[in-house]
Amino acid sequence: MQYTIEARELTHGHESLRTVIEANDENEAINRYVRDRAAELVSFTTPPRGAESIATVKKEDTVFLVRVYTA
Repeated sequence: MQYTIEARELTHGHESLRTVIEANDENEAINRYVRDRAAELVSFTTPPRGAESIATVKKEDTVFLVRVYTA
């Protein structure tokens, strides 16, 4: 299944970036995203089925708000 990952930088207010990742579920998608960017997963919330998941990701001194949803 394909998941869209939208990351918006909170620290410096830059525009959001969109990535599509092949994964079995939202957890695998966010873990691949974090690993590929050598970042740290700070928090991850998966709401009831059909809604998007929300994560906070940190890389060095930059914090990102990340949305994960089916593509």
